Amino acid sequence: MDPHLWPLYGLRITTPRLELRLPDLDALSGLAAVAAAGVHHEDRMPFSVPWTDGSPEERGRAVFQHVLGTVAGWTPGAWTLSLAVRREGEMVGRQDVGADDFAVTREAVTGSWLGLKYQGRGIGTEMRAAVLHLAFEGLGARYATSGAMVDNAPSLRVSEKLGYRPDGLTVESVRGEARLQRRLRLDRAGWEEHRTVPVELHGLEPSLALFGL
Repeated sequence: MDPHLWPLYGLRITTPRLELRLPDLDALSGLAAVAAAGVHHEDRMPFSVPWTDGSPEERGRAVFQHVLGTVAGWTPGAWTLSLAVRREGEMVGRQDVGADDFAVTREAVTGSWLGLKYQGRGIGTEMRAAVLHLAFEGLGARYATSGAMVDNAPSLRVSEKLGYRPDGLTVESVRGEARLQRRLRLDRAGWEEHRTVPVELHGLEPSLALFGL
């Protein structure tokens, strides 16, 4: 994809094992296939919005709509960067980071999913560390927030390892039932203290104006 008109296609974030970048249509097809193959066991629902309900084709279609929607709806005052994650060239999942009025609040929120067969290998921690580096080091964030259902132990462990602190609870309506979600917050000092993953940013400068900076 030529990044001339949309320089975010030229942004890459790399770690020892991973590359994160905004997917073009070919990469988006691969990402959709990962979602179609499964993101979690059927007896669980780790998301506030149950987008993984339905057939494999519907899960793949939801990935297309989400990622393309973030590009179409992007403004410097309200943005979501939805990055495809590859491990040693193989598509494994998606990592989002977004914000409203970031130039004022300097606060970003993260969210992600990982293909079921790639879970339990430390990839979730590494890809979150990648976008935290983008937020704090690349964009000058003061805070990052996240959230996970109180029974989503793997996601909560990732947040704990990266230095997030509990920030209260919210009640979410999921599949017609009330579910408790734990809010989590990470400040710059906590991020600095818990940094263990080497991260490099490539091609960020042309995109800074799109983040409102």
